[in-house]
Amino acid sequence: MPTEQLDPKAIIAIDGYLEPDVPNIIRRHDLFRKWKDTIEQHEGGYDNFTQGYLKFGLNVSPNGEVVYREWAPNAREAYLIGEFNEWDRKSHPMKKDNFGVWEITIPPKSPGVCAIPHDSKIKINMILPSGESIDRLPAWIKRVTQDLKVSPIYDARFWNPPESEKYKFKNSRPPAPVDAKIYEAHVGISSPEGRVGTFKEFTQNVLPRIKKLGYNVIQLMAIMEHAYYASFGYQVTSFFAASSRYGSPEDLKELIDTAHGMGLTVLLDIVHSHACKNVLDGLNNFDGTDHQYFHGGSKGYHQLWDSRLFNYGQHEVLRFLMSNLRFWMEEYQFDGFRFDGVTSMMYVHHGIGTGFSGGYHEYFGESADLEAIVYLMLANDAMHTLYPQSITIAEDVSGMPLLCIPVNKGGVGFDYRLSMAIPDMWIKILKHKADDEWDFGNIVHTLTNRRHGEKSVAYCESHDQALVGDKTLAFWLMDKEMYTHMSDMTPMTPIIARGLSLHKMIRLVTHALGGEGYLNFEGNEFGHPEWLDFPREGNNNSFHYARRQWNVVDDPLLRYKYLNEFDAAMNHLEDKHKWLAAPQAWVSLKHEVDKMLVFERAGVLFIFNFHPTQSFTDYRVGVEEAGEYHVALTSDEPRFGGFNNISLDGKYFTTPMEWNGRKNFLQVYIPTRTCLVLAKN
Repeated sequence: MPTEQLDPKAIIAIDGYLEPDVPNIIRRHDLFRKWKDTIEQHEGGYDNFTQGYLKFGLNVSPNGEVVYREWAPNAREAYLIGEFNEWDRKSHPMKKDNFGVWEITIPPKSPGVCAIPHDSKIKINMILPSGESIDRLPAWIKRVTQDLKVSPIYDARFWNPPESEKYKFKNSRPPAPVDAKIYEAHVGISSPEGRVGTFKEFTQNVLPRIKKLGYNVIQLMAIMEHAYYASFGYQVTSFFAASSRYGSPEDLKELIDTAHGMGLTVLLDIVHSHACKNVLDGLNNFDGTDHQYFHGGSKGYHQLWDSRLFNYGQHEVLRFLMSNLRFWMEEYQFDGFRFDGVTSMMYVHHGIGTGFSGGYHEYFGESADLEAIVYLMLANDAMHTLYPQSITIAEDVSGMPLLCIPVNKGGVGFDYRLSMAIPDMWIKILKHKADDEWDFGNIVHTLTNRRHGEKSVAYCESHDQALVGDKTLAFWLMDKEMYTHMSDMTPMTPIIARGLSLHKMIRLVTHALGGEGYLNFEGNEFGHPEWLDFPREGNNNSFHYARRQWNVVDDPLLRYKYLNEFDAAMNHLEDKHKWLAAPQAWVSLKHEVDKMLVFERAGVLFIFNFHPTQSFTDYRVGVEEAGEYHVALTSDEPRFGGFNNISLDGKYFTTPMEWNGRKNFLQVYIPTRTCLVLAKN
């Protein structure tokens, strides 16, 4: 049955400003419909099309027979070579069909026993029309390893563990949370030691921390195999292989299953925006051409990232990428994806040298890359059709309208977009503004400026802000004294007092006002010192900054514990009131002189005094709902490094008189650099 056409009125109902661009939106939706109908008619629909990994690559039958298929249209001959046939380049020839797909069936050694040993090395050898012989790692390979003592180039492995060694999932996926509180993490840096951390260590040591902190979603970075560790996982070489640096595929399955048992949703940071340009262990020049998986010539090359760009208009590329999504959902039981580099995908200029002003002409004109946008629509539509509980998040800085609207309503189909302007704002304020120069009109605008009906994930800092050359917020606030005055054995200095206070306040105001989801990068919840820098030539391959110093938060004498405690309290309070799932906050006060900010969300009253020196007694704040309020949270508690100036058992009663546009008011004592959260229950 053909996919339904879009109703132009439905688009305008979402956003009246889109009216001039309705023809462009319908055009891209028509392209989407054409692809979806083609997949339906010729591939048996999404379910069949996205299971390409069961047809391509190396697949084993119960009787031990191995079938290997590879799409390589330019090759004239192809042979499967490996340790199993002593790398004999002629013993296992493959046959080519009319679509450029090569195939070979290798009978079992004996009933149920593969002729290719588990974990043995393997490659495809191809003869090109020129007569040149090339060796490649299979494109759909599920396991690759690197031995840096021998070579930086990866080896492909035939991963087929015996049944007794295969991990069996015990827990079902948790339902998608309505209030996504996301813990962004990198397994490799999760050890305090100067080495690459493992899946098993993360499962044992980090998952309990995440659960205790009150996060309900984990976003795992750098899982897809990448040859260069310092690329942070963003230069992918093997798309179906989980990085062997951290352990085996079975170890990753155990990590995700354990997280599910804790009620945690697990997202994969998926990189479909580009691919590593490596030839010997990547997809580049796979069949001897530059235009197989990628666009040929300069169109297929990203200048800033020095990487290759996919041709999303090619049928087999769509099969590869959409099957890649399905593979991670099925094989590893991920619950969804954070799509990296979405801005680069959606525009022919890739966002290079382009500032987005918010003008709608920037989104739908000649600069829009329709093939890439349609791929994202197909990816989102397929995942939400096959896995209704799945979550997809777009990393987009452009503000593309309809990005987080379902595909059948004219959107691109993501569930959330990252609010990338918020961390930029906080860094700029801390770098360039004195405390009495903070502009609360601008702060509130940046925190609340999101498209109506589209969900955003707010964050103060992600991995981007922690990278070498930048600083974490804690370091911007306290770097002068973080190594000398973070112990409770030393006096509380003005710098540390200010840093602890603002770190807590910036987090809570972003959490409560900034979006429908919240994200924190691993370690920043406790003010992780220093930047993040992976071992590379420029730092003598040092792991010093490529680790997480859990020791500083676990030390009862150090003040990092206060920030950690506040982060947990903030998340657990959200658990109770679900403000992330509530409509956007009502801001009743942003006072530039008093540096006061007051708003309500989900029936909870948030009061912030950012003034560097001034405390206020009997400060009058507006509130919509009448009644008796009590302290739900305050950054001034001693367990959060506060000064204990606010009574936790105080009661606040409303007076029925309009104040700042609200029906009632109440009066509070609000000390300098303190936030106070009041609730009725």
